[in-house]
Amino acid sequence: MAVSATPPAISGAPRRPTEPPVLAREVFDTLVNSGAGTGSQCEMVEIHGAKVASFRVRGRELVCLPQVFELFLKHLVGGLHTVYTKLKRLDICPVVCTVEQVRALRGLGAIQPGVNRCKLIAREDFEALYSDCTSAR
Repeated sequence: MAVSATPPAISGAPRRPTEPPVLAREVFDTLVNSGAGTGSQCEMVEIHGAKVASFRVRGRELVCLPQVFELFLKHLVGGLHTVYTKLKRLDICPVVCTVEQVRALRGLGAIQPGVNRCKLIAREDFEALYSDCTSAR
């Protein structure tokens, strides 16, 4: 697998515009070395009665952020920008998908066919975000 010289960035970390994105080594290794057991195997899990695409990376279940936004959060908040503001306030850092993960998500219909970027969040982080969105009303 060819890997770009610039690692994907995890949102939420403040940095100067001239600095390259910083990514924890173990997260970078997980994203780059996608294969069986390292995050390219997608499965459908049930969250609040709906099936959601998920990856298991280093023992953590990561769910597709755009899919959970569409299923659970869209009607609770003003838009995706509001979700990212809440993620920042809750100190939740989404993980950028690898190309293989994006392909798997498109194949399952979790994201639109033309989408080429996506982020994942831990299931427990989604629950914290969902709780924040439902209690803010």
